[in-house]
Amino acid sequence: MKTVGELSLLVCLIIVCFNGRGWSQRLPRPQPQQSQVPCFFIFGDSLVDNGNNNGMLTLARANYRPYGIDFPQGTTGRFTNGRTFVDALAQLMGFTRYIPPYSRARGPELLRGVNYASGAAGIRDETGDNLGAHSSMNGQVANFANTVMQMRRLFRGDTNALSSYLNTCIYYCGLGSNDYLNNYFMPNFYTTSSDFTTKAYADALIQDYTRQLTQLHSLGARKVIVTAVGPIGCIPYQLARYHGNSSRCNENINKAILLFNSELRKLVDRFNGGQLQGAKFVYLDSYKSSNDLYQNGTAYGFEVIDKGCCGVGRNNGQITCLPLQQPCADRRKYLFWDAFHPTELANVIFAQSAYQSQSYTYPVNIQQLATL
Repeated sequence: MKTVGELSLLVCLIIVCFNGRGWSQRLPRPQPQQSQVPCFFIFGDSLVDNGNNNGMLTLARANYRPYGIDFPQGTTGRFTNGRTFVDALAQLMGFTRYIPPYSRARGPELLRGVNYASGAAGIRDETGDNLGAHSSMNGQVANFANTVMQMRRLFRGDTNALSSYLNTCIYYCGLGSNDYLNNYFMPNFYTTSSDFTTKAYADALIQDYTRQLTQLHSLGARKVIVTAVGPIGCIPYQLARYHGNSSRCNENINKAILLFNSELRKLVDRFNGGQLQGAKFVYLDSYKSSNDLYQNGTAYGFEVIDKGCCGVGRNNGQITCLPLQQPCADRRKYLFWDAFHPTELANVIFAQSAYQSQSYTYPVNIQQLATL
């Protein structure tokens, strides 16, 4: 029976020996090295989906050009021109291959992590139903439980060794955006805005999320990143529909989101304060990081912060990027790739700040979390 250390070495050998086409050449490429943690598990929506929706009957798919136009492997189902936030974060943590989507992760590669994210997914099961099929957070947690069962066979049934291994991994959970975008603020399709006040809705989401994150903890998750919901009222999709006079963004949506984010940070304190034994949660304030980038885009070379690089209509946000549509020529000048999602460069900037600084992370940054 291999020890946890020996299995970690095996994972590294697997990663090195089967390294694929590597990271994009457009940005600095790291030297091959052992990753800081043996595995990285990802839960979320289209901001980090890397192909799980490709085989689903849904409008929330990105497995067509020009999505992936700057990605070394081409079109994969990522909802951006290149790498997602978690792709860039995995690179910073020393992973030399992309974390595979759950839809095609098999065998020993499970040992270095799996991406369960699904476009249109939310904390609530019905969220995103207006777009078609998807895997909600409940479904993603169930898929992780299935992965743990498969990994048990790789550990020859040694549950203690498997638990110790899973305790050292990093887990990313980025849910909640669609619970507002494709649920609460879509009254023609959902009743939640009449069933709940904004405060009651935030509380209901946190209650469900608490249960889901507790389930992840029971399956072995200890080092967990939970992300705030970003300022959805400022994305091109909303700007194309908003006609307010006092603000460029739809602040009604942003105010509702801040209620959720405030409660999520408190939840991190409760989990770290003893509610979940051995838990090491990090709150990633993607609302503040997105807002800072939105306010100071020119400092990072962004010339266009209110329009998608690819899309149709006002702000290139009335209809999102269409198959074979010609995108903008210089993606590095655009903060948004399409009506909803940031460009690769924005994702890389977000990842670097979350990893290296504590400007947007609490109580520690992600590099520090990896060492705990």
